[in-house]
This record gives sequence, structure tokens and C-alpha cells, in this order.
Amino acid sequence: KGYASKYGFYTSENLSRREAERTLQLEPEPPKESDLNNYIIQAQQQKDLRYLSFFLHHYEKMLNGRIYSFWRSDGNERYDPERFLDYKMTCVVAVIERFSDYDPSTGADFTTYLYPFITDALLSCRMLEESWSVDSLDQYKKIRGIAWKYRTSGENTKKTISEYAAEKNCKQETAAEYLNAAKGIRSRQSFYVSRQDEDSEETGEDVSQDDHWDYVEILWNGIRAEAIQKAFDALDYREQTLLEKRNAICMRCGRVSSMSSRSSFEELATLFEGSGTSGAERAYRKALDKLTTILVEEGILHAVRLKRKNITRKKKEIATAIYLYQVDFDGEWGEIYFDFVSQTTEIRKLAELDYIISNVFAKKAICCIQNHPLLVNLKELVISFSL
Repeated sequence: KGYASKYGFYTSENLSRREAERTLQLEPEPPKESDLNNYIIQAQQQKDLRYLSFFLHHYEKMLNGRIYSFWRSDGNERYDPERFLDYKMTCVVAVIERFSDYDPSTGADFTTYLYPFITDALLSCRMLEESWSVDSLDQYKKIRGIAWKYRTSGENTKKTISEYAAEKNCKQETAAEYLNAAKGIRSRQSFYVSRQDEDSEETGEDVSQDDHWDYVEILWNGIRAEAIQKAFDALDYREQTLLEKRNAICMRCGRVSSMSSRSSFEELATLFEGSGTSGAERAYRKALDKLTTILVEEGILHAVRLKRKNITRKKKEIATAIYLYQVDFDGEWGEIYFDFVSQTTEIRKLAELDYIISNVFAKKAICCIQNHPLLVNLKELVISFSL
């Protein structure tokens, strides 16, 4: 008896939520079993993978729930049918890979046996989306674990290191390394944030929140779309390619692909031979800054350029900082004082082109630094926005 996909589709373009949630459904309806485990046992005994597809047919609703639950618990509920399908297919691969290893004689149902492997599959998708520079999923899980402990401890470094080391039975030096890695991995910001580290060299990590081009948000009308396309056309081929590949977008048609398909800096380095990973990232940052500058000059965006002038430390943590800020890359610089201990700020000098009453640009800079304290470790950054 032949079976076919009930909600088949030929391409992921214009994928609907209904299709994404019913990808594994079969037609006609597979024979019913009172216990899902019976499908797995028959598939193994008869060496017939049709029974595995029957299992997936009935397991799909449960799998959909796992994905949605993971997104909610992870604080990232951005729904996109293609993104959902990416997560689901990664989980299906895990099911197929673990099918032959499953031993029914252990007494555990296949769904119970699968649970930790589905979790790992979901985490691997999240890791790819975040572009964390870690060597393995295991390391990623450790860094996420200590990051969560750090957050729940009120960002108490010593307490976090001590508790994590005791819980995981590892050295405090190892725990400190994980925590430092967690702190160093991108403080999430808007797409148009570029920065330098303490040594005025571009770092190997991205502080942008989700640094892909939100085409719907940016291109809010045809005139703006035309202006942005014109600015993009002013870039050379290498700069255009870096931005499109890294942000998973086609600037010709405006199509935004799933973030799992965007190119890593390692892949960009391979694309342009003779460029290492750090070189590819520097080239990408320069292309991004160039595009930002053009858009500011054309009046499409506004920008606040920040330069850290001075800092003071208390117990190795930055206690206060003074930033110079400039409006739209022009005019005299203003000055903003941050006290991170008392959580207060002061606009000591207004930048030449800032609004005298509303202080829009200074307030934008203050909001950015206050909401994302890790940015204070950067000597320079540019924040772009529209009024």
C-alpha cells in the first residue's frame, strides 16, 4: 500500500504555518496502534521503515509542542514557518539517527528515549542561529548553563563560579573560563551596531541582536526601499556579497531566508580566498559601516557614534564611564557620564546637532548602554535608528 505526504510542498518559499506543522502527515491514514512504541518495534523487527514514518505521522503533534515549548522557555518566540521547519527537520534527523540504537527491552518508550536527543537537536538549532563561536554542542550547553546561573544569581561572578564548580565537580578556573566565554558572547543589539574591543581591533564575536536584515521593518514604503537599494548598489561586489551572505537576504528581490542558512565568517573567508576568519569579519564590519554611512547621508537612517573617553573600575568591574557621542557622523561631540554603581547618567555636554529639548540622540545612546551593559567593554560603537 502506497503512502504520500498529505500536505506536500515543492519549495519552502511562501510556506504556510499549516504546512510547516503538518509536514510529516501521510495519506491515506496509517494503521492505528494503541501504543506508538509498536510502530518502532515493527520497524525494527520487519526492517520496514514505513513503520517509522507511521510513528512520525503520529509523533508530529508532540514534536510541534516540544519546539514551541523550547522557544517559549528560551525567550525567543519569533515565528517563521521556515524557521519552524528547520527546527523540525533537525529533530527528525535525530529520530532517524537514534532509531537503530533504541532497545525496547530497556523498558523505556521510544519517545522517552528520544527526549534528551530532541533537546540537543533544538539546542543545536539555537546555537546556529546565535552564531556562538564554540567548538561543540556540549561546550555550548555548559556556557548556556553557567550564563543562566549567572543571571539568576543577580550577576554575582564569585557566587556563580563557586556554585557551578561545586555542581559540575570541576575546577573554579574551568568555571571561570565558561563564565568569561558566556560574558563575551554577543551582547544583543540592533542590526546596525558595529564596535571595537579594548585593543581597538574588531572582535571575533557579534554583539548584534540578530544581525540579519529585517526587510519588512526597514523597507516600510517604496521610496525607502528605492533609497536603500541605491545605497546598496553603491557598494562594490565583495561588500554586497558579504552583507547578503551574512544576513541571508537577497537585496534584489527582498527575500529573507532562514537564519540557519546564513554564512559564517569561516564560510565567508573561504568564499574570498586569501582572507582568514578575522579578516572576513573585519571586511563585513567595514561594509556594514559603509552602508550605514551612506544611508545616514541620504537621510534614511540616523546614527549615534560613541567613543569611550574614560573609565573607572571597582573590584575589576567598570564602575563609571565617560562617552563622547556624535550625531550622524557630523558636528562637535557631546559627552555622557554613566555611573553603573548608582545606575545614573548625566548628559554633560550636548552634541552639536542633537535636539536641544528632546536630546533624542543622547537618550538613544543612554538607552543602548543601560539595556546592554556588556557594550561598555567596547571602545567604539555606532548605533543606527530611524526617527
